[in-house]
This record gives sequence, C-alpha cells and structure tokens, in this order.
Amino acid sequence: MSITKKVSVLALGLGMVGTLAACGSSDGGQGSGDSRTVTLVSHDSWAASKDVIAAFEKSSGYKVRVLEDGDAGQAVNKAILTKDDPQGDVFFGVDNTLLSRALDNGIFQPYEAKGSDLILPEYRAGQDEHRVTPVDTGDVCVNYDKAYFSEHGLTPPDSLDDLIEPRYKDLLVTENAASSSPGLGFLLGTAAKYGDGGRGWQDYWKKLKANGVKVVDSWEQAYNEEFSGSSGGKKAKGDRPLVVSYASSPPAEVIYADPQPATAPTGVAQGTCFRQVEYAGLLDNAANPEGGKALLDFLIGKEFQDDMPLNMFVYPVREGARIPEAFRKFGPQAEDPQTMDPAKIADNRDQWVKSWTSLVLK
Repeated sequence: MSITKKVSVLALGLGMVGTLAACGSSDGGQGSGDSRTVTLVSHDSWAASKDVIAAFEKSSGYKVRVLEDGDAGQAVNKAILTKDDPQGDVFFGVDNTLLSRALDNGIFQPYEAKGSDLILPEYRAGQDEHRVTPVDTGDVCVNYDKAYFSEHGLTPPDSLDDLIEPRYKDLLVTENAASSSPGLGFLLGTAAKYGDGGRGWQDYWKKLKANGVKVVDSWEQAYNEEFSGSSGGKKAKGDRPLVVSYASSPPAEVIYADPQPATAPTGVAQGTCFRQVEYAGLLDNAANPEGGKALLDFLIGKEFQDDMPLNMFVYPVREGARIPEAFRKFGPQAEDPQTMDPAKIADNRDQWVKSWTSLVLK
C-alpha cells in the first residue's frame, strides 16, 4: 500500500510519521557496517511502535536502523540506482503498481520469510520465487466530505461512473499518476474497470477532465490542502469535497481528532477502490543478509502485523492479525475492489502513464 500505502498513509499528512529515533540515524550508506545493525530502507511513511521495535532488537540481537528515502516512487528508483552498493539490507514499501520495476532491475535476492505460509492466500500470488514478501495492503479510493454533501442536499458518489456525472462537476481532486502512488493506483483502477483502447479508460478520463477534475502533484497536497473534508484541508480552506485517498483515511480523521467524533467526517466511495499490496525484500548485495532475513521474518510476524494498522494506516496481510475497531467501523476494506495482475501492470504502466499525461495534463 505503499499503500503504503502507501504514500501512501494518512498519518503522513497528520504529522504522525517520522524516522524512529530509537532506530538509529537516517544518514545515507551502510554506516559502520556493524554486523549487529540491520538497515531498513523505506519510503517516508514508515512507522512502528518503539516498544515493538525494541522487542525485536532484544530477541534478535540486531539494532534496527531506518533510512527513509522519499515517497514510494523515489525510494524505488534510488534502490535501483544503488543496487550494486545498496544503502541497506531490506527494502520496504514497493507496492504492486511499481513491483515489476524493482524486480526487472534485480534489486532483491530470494528469501522465503518464516511465517510466509500464514500470509492470506489472496496476497501470495506470484510468490514462487520469494524475491519479495507481502507486508500490508490498502485500498486507494475516492473519499468524500460528508458535511458538504449534506449541506448541498447531494448524494455522494459511489462508483467511477458517478464521478463523470454533471452533478459532481468541479468537485474531485486527484494526484498526478506520474508522480504519486495513489494517483497511479486510481489510474490503474480505471484501466481495470474500463479496459484499454476503444471506449476504455482514455474515454473515461476525457469525460472526467471535462467534468472538472483537478490534478495536483502529491497526496499531501490533494488531501491536506485541496480536500474540504480533512482536518488539514479545513485549515487550508480546501474547496474540493472529493479526493483520491485511502479507505483507511476516515479512521485516521477520527483517531487523531481532539475530541474524537462519534462518526467520521469523511466517507469512502466503495465502488471507486483499487487494491494495493506493499512488499518488502532482502536487497541484493546486502551487507548484513542474516540481519535482513531476521527483519523480514519480523515484518510478517504477529507482533508487527498487529501493531502496523494504527501506525501506517494499512491492513495486515497475516492470518489472524488484529484489525482495529476504528478500521472496521470507519474504514472497512472494499468488498469488490478493482485489481490488476502485476504482469499486466508491468506491460502497460509506463505507456498508460505517458498517455494519461498527454490526455489529462496537456
């Protein structure tokens, strides 16, 4: 989810995410090369509870060092550029929209993490070579500002088809598919729904453009500046009551509000969702591969999987992992999200993004 996601998580916009001070410095390179230190390279939305990290460090004997490397796309690109001399041992945060880019460039070495058999079957597709391990999942979905629609006596949209109807003109803001993970996820969701060519996703986006969709560079800008329903958007006087974000965004609006409201101020258009899965992998040429393997085992262990939802606002992939009540109440996973085989994404992603850019931004 790289959403992660995300990326991909609402906590970034609310200032809840940062490199964990207890996990070491975030300067570049492998540092001292200490065999008792294991370095996790990730996007900027990595977060975990200090006591959970401390428990891993105590049980494994490894000190965790976290290196955050920008958004998901930037982090993947940097991992590719440094693959011969990687910055760390494990990379976390490549999702299914960008997975083929990482695999085609050979940045990972195979490792079957302990507990892989407990990953839910729907997330284990394509894991035969064990070059990456699924860690979390999330749905990219259109969110809506409940107050706006109530005040205007308008029913919120619930499907992609709804978004091109005249009554929703000039209401939607989305992210640039060329620079943003949720923006790319939304594009892929429309391609999965409408297909390619003919009256496919291109025709849909022409109609969406004609209906006044606004495109900005990042999730942060879309959600916390343009969207009228978020806490940040209210402060910024955002005027778009529809935004491409995540199904887990409404729970975060409740959890981090003071005082907490009884209901979420935002909702999710369930028929607009595209499912993302985030992965981690052991970097090729890792300085500490044994530490990296231990860390991968930990990422799909029950303690981390239980801890993850309220830190990164994504869903766990392990059977029996705890789902917070706020997620069940305010941000349930989509029942029938759009999905796409990673191989199809690999075959079409770059051309689709190029066509989308020409069609929507020019």
